[in-house]
Amino acid sequence: MQERIQKIIASHGLMSRRAAEALISGGRVRVNGAVAGLGDKADADTDDIEVDGVPLREKPAFVYIMLNKPRGVVSTMSDERGRPTVASLVSGAG
Repeated sequence: MQERIQKIIASHGLMSRRAAEALISGGRVRVNGAVAGLGDKADADTDDIEVDGVPLREKPAFVYIMLNKPRGVVSTMSDERGRPTVASLVSGAG
């Protein structure tokens, strides 16, 4: 399925769509050997996409975690007050 190149790069976990747009604008992304332009589309399954000469790796599998948060644990990935976070409960999962 054809998608915008910046969306493909972001979905592969390489960087955000905005950062991918900056690389595309800088001429650092190639699709099937040709320099990609902003707004170009490609098919991640059939086209060869390279960022700085390195081919995109396979799209990572998503891991979904269902969690019953215990009392006293905050729903954030980091806490400036040092309280326990959900991140500490799921570290190592996936």
